[in-house]
Amino acid sequence: MDADGPIRSAPPAGIAGEGHDRADERRERDLVLAEEQAALRRVAAVVAGGGISADVFAAVTEEVGKALGLPYVDMLRYEPDGTATVIGAWGEREHPFSVGTRWALDGPTITARVRETGAPARVDDYTDVPGAFAETVRGAGIRAAAGAPIIVDAALWGVMVTAADRGPLPDRIEQRLAGFTELVATALSQTQAREELRQLAKEQSALRRVATLVARGALPADVFAAVAGEVAQLLELPLVEMSRYEPDGTATVISAVGEHAFATGTNWSLDGPSLAAQVKRTGLPARVDDYAHVPGSIGEAARATGVHAGVGAPIIVGGDVWGVVSAGGGARVPLARGAEGRLSQFTELVATAISNTQAREDLQRLADEQAALRRLATLVAQDAEPRAIFDAVAEETGRLLRATTVNLAHFAPDGVNVTMSGWSLRGVHVPTGTRIPIDGGSINAIVRRTARPARCDTYEGVEGDLAAHLRRLGIRSEVGAPVVVEGHVWGALIAGTDEPEPLPRGTEHRLAEFAELIATAVANATARSELVASRARIVEAAYDERRRVVRDLHDGAQQRFVQTIMTLQLARRRSDDDPDMAGLIDEGLESARAGLDELRELAHGIHPAILTNHGLAAAVESLADRAPLPVEIDIPDERYPPSVESAAYFVAAEALTNVAKYARANSVRVTAATVDGRLRLEVRDDGVGGARSSSGSGLSGLEDRVAALDGALTIDSPPGGGTRVGAEIPLAPAR
Repeated sequence: MDADGPIRSAPPAGIAGEGHDRADERRERDLVLAEEQAALRRVAAVVAGGGISADVFAAVTEEVGKALGLPYVDMLRYEPDGTATVIGAWGEREHPFSVGTRWALDGPTITARVRETGAPARVDDYTDVPGAFAETVRGAGIRAAAGAPIIVDAALWGVMVTAADRGPLPDRIEQRLAGFTELVATALSQTQAREELRQLAKEQSALRRVATLVARGALPADVFAAVAGEVAQLLELPLVEMSRYEPDGTATVISAVGEHAFATGTNWSLDGPSLAAQVKRTGLPARVDDYAHVPGSIGEAARATGVHAGVGAPIIVGGDVWGVVSAGGGARVPLARGAEGRLSQFTELVATAISNTQAREDLQRLADEQAALRRLATLVAQDAEPRAIFDAVAEETGRLLRATTVNLAHFAPDGVNVTMSGWSLRGVHVPTGTRIPIDGGSINAIVRRTARPARCDTYEGVEGDLAAHLRRLGIRSEVGAPVVVEGHVWGALIAGTDEPEPLPRGTEHRLAEFAELIATAVANATARSELVASRARIVEAAYDERRRVVRDLHDGAQQRFVQTIMTLQLARRRSDDDPDMAGLIDEGLESARAGLDELRELAHGIHPAILTNHGLAAAVESLADRAPLPVEIDIPDERYPPSVESAAYFVAAEALTNVAKYARANSVRVTAATVDGRLRLEVRDDGVGGARSSSGSGLSGLEDRVAALDGALTIDSPPGGGTRVGAEIPLAPAR
């Protein structure tokens, strides 16, 4: 070592060459890194421009491809049905993975592996990868690929894939790719947040508009139409329908928007896993992403009219699933994520509108129903004639239930349906008195058999004479409720319509309340008839007893009086020589004759023989002969039932007695005639009037006698206007 320091020897030539190579590699890596960072900055600038669009996706994929030096880059969005849609693509030459194409993930491809793991992945050789998608990859000349997930708000949103036509790919290419997907995810998240905010504002505006309608008490039909329009616009789904679930397990469309098979008024069977069926079964929102393989009538109709997918949400009214709102579109109309949940907000407003309207309608219907029931109950309580009650119930029921026709039918013991009363809007009810055998499947036969409210929604094809008769009258459907008297089905109250649509569900149960009033009226009439018949039997028995007493008096005591008088007369002739004895006999004769007269008068008061032997006209003429004033008589010379003749005679006798005692009349007139099966008797005077049945005149007892025969006694006696006593007595006993 000299003064200048140690002598450095030059490195060998090979070692110097290696140093230069490593330096070149570092410079190349730095250059690639710088280019990659520049590309990242350019991508960041692109995605920060205010929104994600097809142009942005195209720009990003191109930047990524050029930065990584690979010939193919694709960006795909994962779909809910397990497929992936290309949303951005770049390549040095044309390939099948163009923007808008949709691919099934049927093998362990990059796209499928990233979706499964949520992590970056790579395939260095596609030669032996199975599946149709891998086959398409190989067909495009691609030999290797790498991919990184696009994570948006902690959820796997899509994947970015880069590929080459030769392998292997550079090391850590998938991790380098992840830097770009993070920028895309950030942009998507920001754009999605802005879109969700904008969508929320639109949604709230739409909800406010519908809520305003509901708050104003709009009719459900108006609310339905508004909701259908708002939903179609908000969810960008052209087909919207609203359906009501029916008790028979079907669904009826009550409002619809768009061109499809589910028009307003159509009725559908829930015979497959359609939206309507799922919502009905679960009471929860549902979605169908593809109707291609959905069986049942709704699935077939959806496919036939181009409906590809849809969402549905339940309408809950009073805790029950009342109906469903469905929205959907064709194959090119995507279903937004969470669409069924957003739809539910509108169905809640629909439910409120229905509840409000139903509450108002129920309240009004209840008020009308109670008013009608009160009117009819008043008639029943007043013991009105059954026919008047029957007619009133028929009309009140028809108008309240908005039926076309109402009939009250009695089921006779011989199996015949007897129409007791009827009412109709257009003269289509079964006429009163019609007798038709109860056969076939008519509502009458059903109610008679089950003793329960029932309905027959169509008479088409229903067998039996009664059903045929109803068809001839134009009646299409009926509901009925039994009239139960003393535990037995006496008959039925029937309401029907000649309209195509049957009466609403539940009408038969509302009808039952009116049938109960009919039952009460029938029971009252039966009881009254039995009471009248019982009282008539008592009157008849009393009449027979009076005749027996009179006969016994005539044949017994009266004959003894006559025999005594004859004996005394004989003794008188033989006692001429003894004045004292003659005086005693004369006194006995006088007493016997007086007793005989009193006995005859008593017998006449109990029941005059002339009434029994010659009838009412002769008996009243006998009364007139003994009256102290002129009596004009106009009574037909014909016979009536004995009890009727007896009651009429005693009314006339009491009235004439009162005229003689109190009326200060100059004349009196007695008339009788038969009117509508009743004997009508009238005693009219020209006296001072002022008579009352409660004044102790004896008329109050006659009221009971006449009432016992189901008759009525009336007194019209204004002061100074004379007195009219009238009696109406049925000639035949009540049944």
